[in-house]
Amino acid sequence: MDDPTPTRRRFLELGGAAILGAFAGCNTDPPSAGTRSSSEARSPTTATSGDTADTAGPSESETVNSPYARVYRQAVDSVVLVRTDGGRGTGFVVESSHVVTNAHVVEDASTVDVRFSEGRWSEGDVVGADPRTDLAVVELPESAPKPEPLAFAAGDPTVGQEVVAIGNPFDLDGTVTTGIVSGVDRSAPAPTGAQIPDAIQTDAAVNPGNSGGPLMSLGGHVVAVINSETGENIGFGISAALARRVVPRLVENGAYDHPFLGVTLAGVTPDLARALGLSRPQGILVTSVLDDGPSAGRLRGGDETRFDDGSRVSVGGDVLLSIDGETLRTTEDLSSHLALETRPGDTVTLTVRRDGFVTSVDVELGTRPK
Repeated sequence: MDDPTPTRRRFLELGGAAILGAFAGCNTDPPSAGTRSSSEARSPTTATSGDTADTAGPSESETVNSPYARVYRQAVDSVVLVRTDGGRGTGFVVESSHVVTNAHVVEDASTVDVRFSEGRWSEGDVVGADPRTDLAVVELPESAPKPEPLAFAAGDPTVGQEVVAIGNPFDLDGTVTTGIVSGVDRSAPAPTGAQIPDAIQTDAAVNPGNSGGPLMSLGGHVVAVINSETGENIGFGISAALARRVVPRLVENGAYDHPFLGVTLAGVTPDLARALGLSRPQGILVTSVLDDGPSAGRLRGGDETRFDDGSRVSVGGDVLLSIDGETLRTTEDLSSHLALETRPGDTVTLTVRRDGFVTSVDVELGTRPK
């Protein structure tokens, strides 16, 4: 959880309209002295080299011309603090009655306290949570403030794109940090110990308390839901593309069903490629197939063990080359395709290399066990 201190259908159009180490938001009691509410002035003071107490703020034109300040002003009222008995984190309003945050922020709570930027508090009901993607949704009462909702970005972010993170790190409410998108299509840690696919990596400062907050483009759209930090200048978030699929189902059903292939996989290294008789590293190796899973009788796992980079790898199984026509280079490619393009019950077409020949195999996806 985050800083421990005492404290349904329009969503289907949510995104079209408008994350390996410790979780960001898991820390001991933060210092609270000197923190300011988001309604207090945050404009930096200016001073010349000879000034000692000049408190004049920037001119209006300087404020307007700062893209970071503009995004902050537009979004801060929609960014909230989420508090439970176990701690606190960040969230943001996505429509007038719902707040998106992290599953690890709400944990097992059924209700949470939500504080808005002007200082008002409201109690919210946790209507859905998905630990596998670390997303949760809180429903607010009619009496809660109704700031302008934030919208998920409709397109994918670009590496190098400037972004702004807004949240409540170390109990410093309404904090903004800036950076760039450092990477896309990453794997990020989920509370379950599994990996969240299609994650966004950023170098914007992400600290305990930022969990569940928005990572925003300079255009004012949410490109990711911040969920973890793993070291200096490396933070992760659940992509807007994945959130657009998961959040509406959490609102409607309280849970999200993940597609399931029922195999274990390994990347193909140069050494492994030679062991498999491949001319070059390509595809993903199927090392085992779950006996009663969707791929049983359709895909083949390994039948002998080899050492690759000091690890035992089961070889002899199928090598997956593509899925539904999309080339597979890494396990992240497969995970992202399943997460963003398929649902349980869908049939996918896999191109596989088996016994030296290339063939196609159709597999009906199952639902990942809870």
